[in-house]
Amino acid sequence: MISERPESASLLAGTAFRDHAGDLQRFLVRRVGHAQDADDLAQEVFARLLRVRDADLVRNSLSYLLGIATHVVREFRQRKQHERVLYDSDLAEDLCDHSNAAAAQGMAEQIELRQRLNRALQQLPPAHQLVLLLVKRDGLSYTEAASASGLSVHTIEKYVVEARARLRLLLAETP
Repeated sequence: MISERPESASLLAGTAFRDHAGDLQRFLVRRVGHAQDADDLAQEVFARLLRVRDADLVRNSLSYLLGIATHVVREFRQRKQHERVLYDSDLAEDLCDHSNAAAAQGMAEQIELRQRLNRALQQLPPAHQLVLLLVKRDGLSYTEAASASGLSVHTIEKYVVEARARLRLLLAETP
């Protein structure tokens, strides 16, 4: 039902829009997660605000606006929970086949890369291998690697740089 004094509801909605549209938008996006859904819900909030009876009794327009928004979000979530999901078995099967093929391809590429890396690592001097594995694989700092290997920090830094440069060359050579 329309208020006996539609101009007061219209004034309230106009003022609320001018002063609090950004606050409302942020409130809605935080609760629904998508800006497009938040835009739709904001329209609903302002439409309901235009239908308010006794708009002159509203003391805090932001609180009132967020109260309406809370109800609108609750209704939106309830609608989302009850939406039907259409299942297309052919499409689902195609997607599974495609994702399985992509996963298998990715795994094969990872295995090949790992094998190439292992072959390249074996071509490094043993001290370079040790230092590189301590720093890169085990995540030790240069100081920790120096302590673990008995080498100086300067030597660790030097070996890491040399090992990485040599690996780059070896990996670039291998197909």
